[in-house]
Amino acid sequence: MNIIITGAGKGIGFETAKAFSKDPNNNIIAFSRNIEQLKNLEISGENTFHFPISYDLSDINIDLKERIGSHFDKIDIFINNAGLLINKPFEDLTDNDFDQMFNINVKSVFKLINLLLPFFQPESHIVNISSMGGFQGSAKFKGLSLYSATKGALNILTECLAEEFNELGIKVNSLALGSVNTEMLQQAFPGYKAAVQPQEMALYIKNFAETAHHYLSGKIIPVSLTTP
Repeated sequence: MNIIITGAGKGIGFETAKAFSKDPNNNIIAFSRNIEQLKNLEISGENTFHFPISYDLSDINIDLKERIGSHFDKIDIFINNAGLLINKPFEDLTDNDFDQMFNINVKSVFKLINLLLPFFQPESHIVNISSMGGFQGSAKFKGLSLYSATKGALNILTECLAEEFNELGIKVNSLALGSVNTEMLQQAFPGYKAAVQPQEMALYIKNFAETAHHYLSGKIIPVSLTTP
């Protein structure tokens, strides 16, 4: 399969790319702003084609389509994992915080899917990585108002895209993740230890991306050890 994963330089994205790379039939394009982190993936899956791309998702332009086209003629699985989390009390949030988080967490997903739409075919599966913070009725946390709002917007975009692409046979789903013990979580909540490790969540995401589109589209799936 041809697979694209954004935010693959570390954490869940890195481990998901690593999990996919163990299958010699997979070709992977992994995005990260830091190309050095992506080079660490080359040790996995000796027969897997791996194309690390250093790219700033805050500035997506037409050249990316050409770069993808030089490797792939179609996309089977597209995982929008890249995200930005800024933990601040509401009164301390700035316009720049708003723009940064919505640009990475929502706008980049819109722009990537729009730009790469010609590569998707019937049964292609787009998986957006969201958060329980953006899941309606879930517990909310101080300091995450804007972050949660971006993930809520991503969930609605997921539902709408599934309807938009229904006749094309392209499936779109969202995984609303609970806390995972990543570097991003540690930076936002120093000292907090999540029960789920990135490797564990990566395997779940991999299996979901490979199979769930046969049964689901336009669904927001909560993936958390706690109830909403």
